[in-house]
Amino acid sequence: MSSDDTIEESLLVDPKLLFIGSKIGEGAHGKVYQGRYGRQIVAIKVVNRGSKPDQQSSLESRFVREVNMMSRVQHHNLVKVSLLLSSLSLLSILLLEYTISIWQFIGACKDPLMVIVTELLPGMSLRKYLTSIRPQLLHLPLALSFALDIARALHCLHANGIIHRDLKPDNLLLTENHKSVKLADFGLAREESVTEMMTAETGTYRWMAPELYSTVTLRQGEKKHYNNKVDVYSFGIVLWELLTNRMPFEGMSNLQAAYAAAFKQERPVMPEGISPSLAFIVQSCWVEDPNMRPSFSQIIRLLNEFLLTLTPPPPQPLPETATNRTNGRAITEFSIRPKGKFAFIRQLFAAKRNINS
Repeated sequence: MSSDDTIEESLLVDPKLLFIGSKIGEGAHGKVYQGRYGRQIVAIKVVNRGSKPDQQSSLESRFVREVNMMSRVQHHNLVKVSLLLSSLSLLSILLLEYTISIWQFIGACKDPLMVIVTELLPGMSLRKYLTSIRPQLLHLPLALSFALDIARALHCLHANGIIHRDLKPDNLLLTENHKSVKLADFGLAREESVTEMMTAETGTYRWMAPELYSTVTLRQGEKKHYNNKVDVYSFGIVLWELLTNRMPFEGMSNLQAAYAAAFKQERPVMPEGISPSLAFIVQSCWVEDPNMRPSFSQIIRLLNEFLLTLTPPPPQPLPETATNRTNGRAITEFSIRPKGKFAFIRQLFAAKRNINS
């Protein structure tokens, strides 16, 4: 067995510290439970193993590769990488602490179940949060701050060869103070077939890039060639949601939304009054040609540049006065102002008259 098919020994920990509690969610790839690792409250995702032996073997190999890959991710958005108690056991748990942009990936268990252990945020998903404040809109600086959190997280993943492929508000979690967003559920869906992730339960259609599916793909489950620009398309849809607090492709079923985006090149309608610069960012993300979409480093730069236009410039300090002493009296040096060709000369003569009076 190659090193890519085994979880690194240094990542193995004592399984007795892991306790699984009540189920808190379910998706296309597995079920999520609340639990505890030692004294830490965690979310535990039990990954589906498949029903056939060959399918189970393939899923297990993929699981191990992804866990090993995530354990080696290094980026300036990562606070630190910590290893728990090192010992050989049936469970393999990895602790990674992320900053505000990446959901904290705590661990992974291979036997007897394939399990992902993460921090359990006290906040809620971006989907629930947006729904709770509807029809109110997010304050624009906050919406763009959320967008930057998401963009930085995806930039980190792309820099390490990971394509998320399932970006949507349900996979974006808010911190307790509702000021930051963390990206969840990444890394393990990178190689699965398109039809596995396109289910009615996940509702992924509305955010999925058109190149990920076609009528042939939907019917036969065939794989299509794509790159990490599929995440850029999904980000464009999410950014539109942050700005409008509306469901993309309103009034359409998931399948209708997929068909409209892929075969009719339809996109959500841009809100009236949106800044042209901001509209450009959104629309460049969801263009049909993946090669024309920006990278996340470009998106981050564009968002930061737009944020600067929202921030009022700091008040300019008054010009300092330099004091020249002439005959014991002060003459104030005036700065040149655009008040006419001879404005400065007039000021100078006025000052001289004051001195002589």
